[in-house]
Amino acid sequence: MVNILGHFHDSLILLILDWQPIFQDLNGLAIKFFIQKDLPQEVQADLCETITVLGGRVEAKVPRQGYILIQPGTPEAERLRLCWTSLDRPDRHFVPYTYVEACKVAGMLLKQIFVENGVPIKMHIHSMIANPNARAALAQRIMHSGGDPNGSMQSARVILADPNTEAFQHLVKTNEGIPDKYVESYLWVKKCVEKNAVIYTPLVYKNPGGRRPGEERMQFTEQDEESLCQWIAEKIPFKQTGGRTGNRLYQQLCEKCNEPEFAWVKRHTWQSWRERYKKNSDRLDKHIQAIVELKKPSQGGQGQYGYVRQVEKVKRVRKKRAVKRQGSAEAETSAIYNEEPTNDLVVIDTADFVPVPGPNLLIQNDLLPVPVRRSPAEEEMDDIEDDPEWAIRIGNAPPPAWAKRKASAEHPDASPSKRPREMNPQMHIVDRSLLHIADDFRFTVEEVKEYYDKVGEMERTRTRFQKMRELLTESFPPNA
Repeated sequence: MVNILGHFHDSLILLILDWQPIFQDLNGLAIKFFIQKDLPQEVQADLCETITVLGGRVEAKVPRQGYILIQPGTPEAERLRLCWTSLDRPDRHFVPYTYVEACKVAGMLLKQIFVENGVPIKMHIHSMIANPNARAALAQRIMHSGGDPNGSMQSARVILADPNTEAFQHLVKTNEGIPDKYVESYLWVKKCVEKNAVIYTPLVYKNPGGRRPGEERMQFTEQDEESLCQWIAEKIPFKQTGGRTGNRLYQQLCEKCNEPEFAWVKRHTWQSWRERYKKNSDRLDKHIQAIVELKKPSQGGQGQYGYVRQVEKVKRVRKKRAVKRQGSAEAETSAIYNEEPTNDLVVIDTADFVPVPGPNLLIQNDLLPVPVRRSPAEEEMDDIEDDPEWAIRIGNAPPPAWAKRKASAEHPDASPSKRPREMNPQMHIVDRSLLHIADDFRFTVEEVKEYYDKVGEMERTRTRFQKMRELLTESFPPNA
């Protein structure tokens, strides 16, 4: 037991001798600190004790190089910044008083990496990081490394956001064109602190397309034009059908670039093939026409552009409905065997029947003749045939009585064409006279009455409608 304690004591001494205080530089000199004077006395006492234990030294005046511990957001902190910030003193840093505890927890002196030309780099913590504790911890870490987390969206150089949200990519695209503006993940701060350097997310070059300056363009050869004409002659042999200057024809051509016989397609893009034909269509059309006349394809042949196989229509077969046949079962059975139903009695002979034992089976050998009844429709037909009222005409015989026309139908003039108006014996004499005028000259009572109400003379009314009827008869004679 004594030996174990002895070894532990020796190891502890060696560890203490090898331990380098975090508030000492490489030369073993103590790093100087100045504490804001209006901080609470308890806070100042704790800071002095911790700094001394970790190898540092607290100064009564602001040192030329070292750390000034302040409470951010207070008037005294702003006064210290205004008075003692100088480009000539790049090693003088303003940090929150919690910086001492952060260095103690980290086990090292946190470098002021978020400082550029002696000025803190402004950062903005985006609202998509909604957790207040996470925002406060992120702001503390930024300030401990020299940055300013209170910048606005416009003034901040770095915007910290949550990369797991949909708005992050939109934020990146919105600000990627602004110089000296960066959108980073909230984890970016921790990575920079661990590496002791500010490393922004690198930009990846995206080729915008087109030919680079000074790069030689692939020239079209005669073989290229020959192959192009062969392709167009195969797909669109007849120019009047259209489509030779469309995009799809040349896109389909470039889609075949992996096939051995279309290896020549890789020499140009589909846009180049299209422009080649478009700018030289007059010359190339003649060559295409010569190829078409040689091969003589039919319009709409298989493989031509724009023509597809016609979809076969499935012919619908209509099911025949079963025809309901009227009549009894005996009539249907007789029709199958071309037999006509009769009224004869059918006698069933039971001599050949073999009785089968059963609980409810009773077979008698002496059966009476059973008459076969026909359907009511057949019986009704027999009654109709015997009825003389519904006789039919046979050969040149005179027609039956029911087929002869009535006298009124043969002589329509014998009956009056119109039903005479009935006179009411209690009708006024004026109304009677108007009714007579309407009947005599074949006008409506309303027409006659309307004219009589205007003139008020019965004789004048009669004369007028008499002349009107004469004029109508003369202009439109009945036999014309």
